[in-house]
Amino acid sequence: MNAQKRYEIFSRLREHNPNPTTELDWSTPFELLTAVLLSAQATDVGVNKATARLFPVANTPQAILDLGLDALKEHIKTIGLYNTKAENLMKTCRILVERHGGEVPDTRADLEALPGVGRKTANVILNTAFGQPTMAVDTHIFRVSNRTRIAPGKNVVEVEQKLLRHVPKEFLHDAHHWLILHGRYTCVARRPRCGSCVIEDLCEYKEKVDIG
Repeated sequence: MNAQKRYEIFSRLREHNPNPTTELDWSTPFELLTAVLLSAQATDVGVNKATARLFPVANTPQAILDLGLDALKEHIKTIGLYNTKAENLMKTCRILVERHGGEVPDTRADLEALPGVGRKTANVILNTAFGQPTMAVDTHIFRVSNRTRIAPGKNVVEVEQKLLRHVPKEFLHDAHHWLILHGRYTCVARRPRCGSCVIEDLCEYKEKVDIG
């Protein structure tokens, strides 16, 4: 895929959705970090329901620590793997209070030092909370990048590096949101909705499916 085609792809995605963002509900970097930590193997809808119960009660690291592990689990028990997630969140809150003044750090190294925070989560926080041009490659972005040939790669790190290299600079900040949403609602895993795709004529997927 050449640069001109990539530029047109992201131009159309921007035209279709000028202000993309995460579907997780959040209002502070800590709320976003909490929501992303809870979102592994869970839907955004399910996480939002849990955080709607949790955040009015505790939405800062110190408040979570004061809430206690058992009460935290009670608030998020509708989410899969909630026991492990609750323990990681408590450990993360303690580190944030003791090392970062209760604030979420804005560097990759500090974020990835937090329990339960890997490269993808760090990228989401850096991009969405702090406006840095990172690329959080999840299963949707991995699929779309390979299927369309925007940035084919054998693993998520390879796809991430290719996207950072090939996505035109003016689109970098919002690119991962566009790709996630495209993979979630149009370029779906089993049977992509090629007939209703705004970039169908630019996509290099050889097995296009003509459905809306």
